[in-house]
Amino acid sequence: MGCKVFQLLFWVSSVLCLACFARGFTPADNYLIDCGSPTNTTVGDRVFMADNLASKLLSAPENILGNTSKAVTSSDDSPLYQTARIFTDVSKYTFSISRQGRHWIRLYFYPFVYASYNMSLAKFSVSTENHVLLSSFSVQAPLVKEFSVNVTTNSLAITFSPSDNSFGFINALEVVSVPDELIPNGANSVKSSVGFQGLMWQALETVFRVNMGGPTISFENDTLWRTWVPDQRFLVEKNLASSFSNIRAVKYVDGGATPENAPNSVYGTCTRMNSLDDPNSNFNVTWEFDVDPGFQYLLRFHFCDIVSKALNQLYFNVFIDSLMVVRDLDLSTYVNVLAAAYYMDYVTEPATRNKIRVSIGPSNLHDTYPNAILNGLEIMKMNNSDGSLTGSATVNTYGSSSKKNVGAIVGVTIGVACGVLLVGVLFMFCRKRRRLLRQRQSKTWIPFSINGVTSHTMGSKYSKGTTTSLASNMSYHIPFLAVQEATNNFDESWVIGIGGFGKVYKGELNDGTKVAVKRGNPRSQQGLAEFQTEIEMLSQFRHRHLVSLIGYCDEKNEMILIYEYMENGTLKSRLYGSGHPSLS
Repeated sequence: MGCKVFQLLFWVSSVLCLACFARGFTPADNYLIDCGSPTNTTVGDRVFMADNLASKLLSAPENILGNTSKAVTSSDDSPLYQTARIFTDVSKYTFSISRQGRHWIRLYFYPFVYASYNMSLAKFSVSTENHVLLSSFSVQAPLVKEFSVNVTTNSLAITFSPSDNSFGFINALEVVSVPDELIPNGANSVKSSVGFQGLMWQALETVFRVNMGGPTISFENDTLWRTWVPDQRFLVEKNLASSFSNIRAVKYVDGGATPENAPNSVYGTCTRMNSLDDPNSNFNVTWEFDVDPGFQYLLRFHFCDIVSKALNQLYFNVFIDSLMVVRDLDLSTYVNVLAAAYYMDYVTEPATRNKIRVSIGPSNLHDTYPNAILNGLEIMKMNNSDGSLTGSATVNTYGSSSKKNVGAIVGVTIGVACGVLLVGVLFMFCRKRRRLLRQRQSKTWIPFSINGVTSHTMGSKYSKGTTTSLASNMSYHIPFLAVQEATNNFDESWVIGIGGFGKVYKGELNDGTKVAVKRGNPRSQQGLAEFQTEIEMLSQFRHRHLVSLIGYCDEKNEMILIYEYMENGTLKSRLYGSGHPSLS
């Protein structure tokens, strides 16, 4: 009896904690519309306004509101699917934005038959001023499409454009502010150690949001009203994986993830290798997801070591398709607290096929038990060069009619012709300018990772492997946190030399390796080119008479090189004195 009471109290406290987290973020802009509904509709702790209350936001040639008495779904948001607004021509919602920045756009669809409108036959497009969200879109079952866009003006317009001889519809609509820190500007790149910059300008479509090893998490139990689905249907070989749960152990710490990144019910469950009975296990756990070829994708991995008994016990590798993106991942080097929530972002190359595979597998380090975990995964499609998230569609500014404007076509044709002439003139000028710019860059301080991706950069604690180029030099990367710890936060009393590049500190990595840490000075005349050259040269050569490069760090706009420490001093000190015995 006492056990049941304890379980009940724990369950209640968990729900209350989730409710508190849900109230942690208050969006500056919060438009919730139940389209076609004559009354307000309460869903969870949110209220969607009646359609007539949003009429001032809409510009539409006709006012067609549909409804159905048919039961739609058993989900908590099912009341939103009972009504719909129907668009027979181009129609536009315009929202006043009180705080610029990234905003969710969530579109709710459920096709039903109203009068002569069979919504399962509708075909239409949805766009903002700068991005195409949906093109030639049709839907056959209840569906929520979630996007996020960066709004840089004081208004956001969402346009519905029916295809020829068709119509469009929408059941419910959300435009809600997103926390500024949720999507940083930078991320790791799958094929480059330099990283990806420019996420703030990307429109993103949430393709998958998966809770590994756990159940469905409804929007009511998520801090930002997101839904997470279980991972079982995505596992390639289910027998290789097992689930684990320890929600009470999850901690949110400085430098790690926050409840806005994912709730503790995501970080508190995981899928791990099914290796408990075999210390010689050597296999990967793999998930497979359907994607649209031709687009880049932002993958967000959610990690929380809820399986270990102490720090530095779990090491594993992470793969995207066949590429290893993180080798010997030890979460302790990033958060230094057991069971602390953490996430990593990676941007793929444009997909060449309609599948993306994500895998985790055991490290090859000695004396480590074979295991690997993943707590959650988000896959977001990025817009293409035309600003579109679907096919080859491009953004159009629509007028009051969807018919072609002959005058506009003529104007565009003339404009293109003039543009070709202008490009020809500018080409030679830009070519010469780029040549001069390249000559200057070798003398200018340019961080290796522009606006560095500080908390999500991949890498192991240290490595003694060799490589031939920075693009493949992932095993040499050492996290900035590890460098700080090795040098006692760049203690001035640990300085052992000063040169043109900057200061050199004595240090010791957490495995006991003594190192010399050369930290670049932003006022130095040495910059990116010299930094890259030194890494590439020293990573190719190993000789007992040459000082060895152990690694580098380019996080937080730093240029740091980590060398083998020379216990007996330099050759110069032996030749010219400094208290050392002369060489014989």
